[in-house]
Amino acid sequence: MPDTFQLLEAVHDHETFVAFVMALAAEREAAAKIEADNPQRYMLDGAHGWANGDIPAFLEAACEFFGSVPDGEPVPEPSWKVFAEILWCGKIIE
Repeated sequence: MPDTFQLLEAVHDHETFVAFVMALAAEREAAAKIEADNPQRYMLDGAHGWANGDIPAFLEAACEFFGSVPDGEPVPEPSWKVFAEILWCGKIIE
């Protein structure tokens, strides 16, 4: 399985974004299997650094970092990299 953080860092166009999203999905699927095999160990945080294991929590966390920009801070221009960073935040922010 490719390292998802390295793929995140490499996102710059449609192709690299899709590769990142596919790897992120594969990583979450693998994490879910690990968590199911050892639920006591992963009661608080998930395997492979996943803080959110369901779609609503993932989407809420994905938007949390980008949802409110402090006054005076510029809103990032939409790009494949920004879209990938939003999804990354869904993985790591609780």
